[in-house]
Amino acid sequence: MAIRLSQSCSHCKELNAGNMCGVHDVKVNSEYTCDSFNIKTSLKTSRDCTNCARFKGESCAHPKTAAEGMLCSSWAPQA
Repeated sequence: MAIRLSQSCSHCKELNAGNMCGVHDVKVNSEYTCDSFNIKTSLKTSRDCTNCARFKGESCAHPKTAAEGMLCSSWAPQA
């Protein structure tokens, strides 16, 4: 089974303040989905070694090369 982002209103760029749909002009919540879904796109640059829970730890995937500014597919959020 694949895991993917749902076409819910919480991921749609048409969601306005107060959970109002900018396309259908109705109040929505995260359980709504629709065919007019437009995903929010954003570039997140805050994921690097210095804010990874694994940085300099035993579970670090690249302990010898991990450094500030390095991006990694094994990044984990700090608690």
